[in-house]
Amino acid sequence: MIAILDFGSQYSELIARRIRETQVYSEVLSYRTTAAQLQQLNPKGIVLSGGPGSVYDRGAPVCDPDIWQLGIPVLGVCYGMQLMVQQLGGQVEQSDLAEYGKASLYIDDPTDLLTNVENETIMWMSHGDSVTQLPDGFKTLAHTANTPCAAIAHHDRRLFGVQFHPEVVHSIGGQSLIRNFVYHICECEPTWTTDAFVEEAIREIRARVGDKRVLLALSGGVDSSTLAFLLHRAIGDKLTCMFIDQGFMRKLEPERLVKLFNEEFHIAVEYVHARDRFLARLKGITDPEEKRKRIGHEFIQVFEEESRRLGPFDYLAQGTLYPDVIESADTNVDPETGERVAVKIKSHHNVGGLPKDLRFKLVEPLRKLFKDEVRQVGRVLGLPDEIVKRHPFPGPGLAIRIIGEVTAERLNILRDADLVVRQEINRAGVYHDYWQAFAVLLPVRSVGVMGDKRTYAYPIVLRLVSSEDGMTADWSRAPYELLEKISNRIVNEVEGVNRVVYDITSKPPGTIEWE
Repeated sequence: MIAILDFGSQYSELIARRIRETQVYSEVLSYRTTAAQLQQLNPKGIVLSGGPGSVYDRGAPVCDPDIWQLGIPVLGVCYGMQLMVQQLGGQVEQSDLAEYGKASLYIDDPTDLLTNVENETIMWMSHGDSVTQLPDGFKTLAHTANTPCAAIAHHDRRLFGVQFHPEVVHSIGGQSLIRNFVYHICECEPTWTTDAFVEEAIREIRARVGDKRVLLALSGGVDSSTLAFLLHRAIGDKLTCMFIDQGFMRKLEPERLVKLFNEEFHIAVEYVHARDRFLARLKGITDPEEKRKRIGHEFIQVFEEESRRLGPFDYLAQGTLYPDVIESADTNVDPETGERVAVKIKSHHNVGGLPKDLRFKLVEPLRKLFKDEVRQVGRVLGLPDEIVKRHPFPGPGLAIRIIGEVTAERLNILRDADLVVRQEINRAGVYHDYWQAFAVLLPVRSVGVMGDKRTYAYPIVLRLVSSEDGMTADWSRAPYELLEKISNRIVNEVEGVNRVVYDITSKPPGTIEWE
C-alpha cells in the first residue's frame, strides 16, 4: 500500500484514487501519523499531500521528521514538497510570481519520477510559495517559466517532490508520473483488483458475522444494491433487506426495485409502505434543512419499528464508502466489546441518527472503496447496468427537488416531468454522458397560453451536469434538439406545467441539487 499524509488539501482523496487506478491500494492518513505508526503499517511508499497554508506560517502542520529516516520512498506534492525541503535544510519563500492553473513543465532530468513524461507537458499549478534553496543532495528534475524547482529529487534516498498537482485531470502527464512513483520507485505490484477485493470481503464477512442475522436498509442505489449482492453471496438468507418507501422516489422506481430483487436477483426485500407518514411530516415545511431533518427523523422512527418487528438482528450493514470514512465520524466504540456500533446512518444521506438503545454492530464491507470502485464491484457481482450506472440520487429524493412545501400534487407533477427527462436522454443514447440529469419544480406560477386559453402553472427546471466525482460540476452543453424534445413533452404531457427552463450554473458557485 501507499500511505498518503493529508495536510488539508482538497485533492487528498483524489491522490488516493489515482494511485488505486494503478491497482495499488492507498490510504489517506492524518499528517500527525508518526514514523513509528507508519512503520507498523509497512507502506511501500508515502505521499505528502498539498495544503492551503505556508510552511513558514506559525502553527503550520508538519509531519514527524523521523519519517525521513525510514528508508521508505516519499513523494511530496505542492505543500508536501515544500515541507520536505524545509525539514531537510532547504529554504521556501513567498514567490514574486505565483502560479495558478495550467503551466508547461520543462524537464531537466527525464529519469525516475519523470520517465516517459513528455517535455513541455501541461501540469496544474496552485502555489504562492516556491523553493529557493534545495537541501543537500537534492537536484532539480523540472522547471516551469515561473518556478525554477518544479520537480526535485534526492535519488539515493528516494525522496521526490513536485510543485504541481499530478493527481488532477488538468495535469496531462500526471498519471504517468504517479505510475512511475508507484511502480518504478516504490516497486509495488498491481494487486488491488476488484476480484481480489470481492474474495477478501466475502471471507471477512463470513468470519465476522458467522451465523448471526444482518439487516440492510436498501435504497436501490449503487452502494446499497452492491452491498446487498455482496452480503447475499457471503451469508445467503441470513441477510434481511428492508426497503422503506417514503414516497420521494422517482416514478415506478419502488416497484421496479422490489421486482428486480425479489424475482430476478432472488434476494428477498421487506417492502415498507410509509408514503403517507412522510408526506404528513412535511406539511407546511419550506426550509430545506428542516425538510431533511424531518425526513431523517421519520426514517428513524419507521426503521426502528420495522427492525423490531423483523428482528432481532445482531448486525446492521451500511454502504459506507471511503470518502465517508475520511470526512465523517459517525460511529462509536462499544466500551465492553470494542466493536463499532451504529449511531448514524450515512450522514450524506441525511437520515439522521439511530436511537442509542438500538445497538447494532456494524458491517461495512465497502468502507475502503471509492464510488467508481463500488461500481466495479457491482459489475463483478453481476448487477445490471441500470443499477451500476445509475445517476446519483439524493437520500431525501424528490423532496429536495421540489423547492418549498412538498405536496402530493407537486410530487406527482415532478415524477411525471422527471420521467420525461430520463426517457428522452435514454432514447438519445446519452444517459451516461451526464453525471446527473433531472428536473426541479419551482413553487411559483407563470402565465402561458395552451389551446388558445390562458394558463397559470408551474415551471420545471432542467438540470444536466457533467462531473468526474461530484465535488465540482459544470452544466452540460446538451443538444438543443434534446432540450426541445424534453421541453415539448413536459409542457404537453405533464399537467400543471407550462414552462421549462435550463439551469446553466456550475458547481461552484451553485450546487448540483437545488436544496
